[in-house]
Amino acid sequence: MPTGCKRALAVVASGVTILALAAVPSAEAATSTSQWAPAATATIHPGTQMFTNGAQCTANFVFSDGVATYVGYAAHCAGTGAATDTNGCSTQSLPLGTPVTFNKGASLVSEGTQVGTGTLVYSSWLAMQQAGETNADICQYNDFALVKVDPAYVGNVNPSVPFWGGPVALASDGTTVGESIYSYGNSLLRGGIELLSPKRGASLGDDGGGWTHTVYTVTPGIPGDSGSGFLDSAGKALGVLSTVAIAPLAGSNGVGDLPKELAYANTHGMSGVALVPGTEPFSPII
Repeated sequence: MPTGCKRALAVVASGVTILALAAVPSAEAATSTSQWAPAATATIHPGTQMFTNGAQCTANFVFSDGVATYVGYAAHCAGTGAATDTNGCSTQSLPLGTPVTFNKGASLVSEGTQVGTGTLVYSSWLAMQQAGETNADICQYNDFALVKVDPAYVGNVNPSVPFWGGPVALASDGTTVGESIYSYGNSLLRGGIELLSPKRGASLGDDGGGWTHTVYTVTPGIPGDSGSGFLDSAGKALGVLSTVAIAPLAGSNGVGDLPKELAYANTHGMSGVALVPGTEPFSPII
């Protein structure tokens, strides 16, 4: 079994486990579509597989501060604790500066083809520990990290979500119960079968003071899907896949609230980082 699969899915007392396979700015960045690679040929985009010290996760969205280009995933993707350690204020992490690779076609027998490199420049877990964060909801649900794309590969980036298109903007008001939700996971456990990556589901509502949303999709997120982005019914960037739960609904996923996570990042180490909208229109075709 490759190192990307050393972290097993486990059940904890809270009924939650993280999903990695291991070892207030403007809402959107003002960008021109001409600066991005065509969506059809871009090799780094939402849904791209990312490897950090052997742990595999999935990219959520593209971000920019007007100078650098960033790709988001979950902070626990660089965590050094067990799969059941979900509290970012007490779980250790690899340091900022850790190298991250972008890969295509990874499976249980191979890490696939490396299509780019980057550097971990922000982790909500490290930021909360440095700030001495005490809010229990923030500690539990703020699970967001940014990887700066190395300059040599910025020309291979497109911000559009495969299959669904978008995001059209950053969400701002959480979700309502029953609202349609869209995601694109890329776990190596699927063996590179992209037809299994698009997921559609429904929100079961907000929790944790709005820091998390319980979402049920067919199929649910699995280890390796960690960090993948979720779109709301309007195609706005809603959240980041963090956990899978066994209660109250088996197979439901905990999705961190991206607007809150991004705002936290911009007041705890980053500055002016904003979501980059997709170049492709949002199209919920199934």
